[in-house]
Amino acid sequence: MARYYRKLFAERAEEFQKAGGDVLGLYKELQESGHLQIVTCGATHGLLPALQTVKEAVKAQIKVAVKNYKKHFGVEPEGIWLPECGYYPEVEEILKEHGLKQFSLDSHGLLYGKPPPAYGVYSAVKTPAGLTAFGRDPNSSKQVWSAQEGYPGDPNYRDFYRDLGFDAPLDYIKPYINPDGTRTYTGFKYYRVTGPRVDLGEKELYRPEVAEKMAKVHADHYHYCRDLQLKYLKEKLKVNPVVVAPFDAELFGHWWFEGPLFLYHLFKNFKKYGVIEPVTAKEYCERERELPVCQPTTSSWGDKGYFEVWINGKNDWIYEHLTAMALTLNELKRSVKPTGKNTRILNQMLRELLLAQSSDWPFLITTGTAKEYAERRLKEHICNFAELKEALIAGREPARLKEMEEKNSIFQEINFWEDWG
Repeated sequence: MARYYRKLFAERAEEFQKAGGDVLGLYKELQESGHLQIVTCGATHGLLPALQTVKEAVKAQIKVAVKNYKKHFGVEPEGIWLPECGYYPEVEEILKEHGLKQFSLDSHGLLYGKPPPAYGVYSAVKTPAGLTAFGRDPNSSKQVWSAQEGYPGDPNYRDFYRDLGFDAPLDYIKPYINPDGTRTYTGFKYYRVTGPRVDLGEKELYRPEVAEKMAKVHADHYHYCRDLQLKYLKEKLKVNPVVVAPFDAELFGHWWFEGPLFLYHLFKNFKKYGVIEPVTAKEYCERERELPVCQPTTSSWGDKGYFEVWINGKNDWIYEHLTAMALTLNELKRSVKPTGKNTRILNQMLRELLLAQSSDWPFLITTGTAKEYAERRLKEHICNFAELKEALIAGREPARLKEMEEKNSIFQEINFWEDWG
């Protein structure tokens, strides 16, 4: 296993060096050659329905994201991945304002729309606002992402949780873990899933050659299932059905180590058999001119389908701060002069707010997986914002401004006067 990782990481390092360290550049080439359509997202994956109390906060999430996308890809995005598939009807006005034409949402967001779409989630719909909405197909999604019922739970796949950072003797692993000596994940994982509910100490050694074969088996099975599904849908619906299967990118390679290999074999099957055509949202919209009209309903892809994961008794305190921070920026835009010093402070205040808006923080607090870290990060951004506000109103430069700019340096192109409101 050690030799396997040595070879794997050496190959990845060589690929990274050949790309000049520019991973986004490789994706840009794939988009320009027509192989991919890359959509944008919220700037920091803020749950938009939870931010709608202050409209400018939602606008900033979209505006900053579109601006950053153009910086890296050289063109305007046509579609957006709504953070957490979080949708509310009024958000479409903001999406249109920034040139976005397509978005995806969870299946019930479409199925409970008005009127209910004639083809369910197997056709995109045109909303009254003129955007194209794609609904997630639950069958094709669950087969892949579910660790209990989907492919990632196969006993032969690499186990995520058992890691050398916790297994190795402390004297040996200390230089490679946290500076304070607390153990953490290293990425070197020598064991496989083994079976459902198997204790970490009982895991069996990972066998890469077996796992690689299983990735091909599962890709073949998934292709077979989609083929049957699409043939059935076409016969029943009398239209060319579309199956939308969105996933978190981190599933492939991170949680499910063999996920990229699964995708590789799946797309080879698309090419080999020619019965299923992978298609981008843009290509689909160019072909399917006559789409059913439907007003989707408020929804997300979180547990129970709405917003309980991100807004509940454990984390509802967050939104009082986010709302107050957004209202503060509204007031400052009206009352502060756009001098160089003021602009620099306001730019950082906007960064701190955007970082505080990330949907990861309330999610981690709800699940308890990294509650302390999430709360610490939130409080850091809230306190930074308050410190900057105090200095701005007092007419002095904040003592820690440079420190904040270096640590929370996201979106170097940000301009408060353009990007807020």
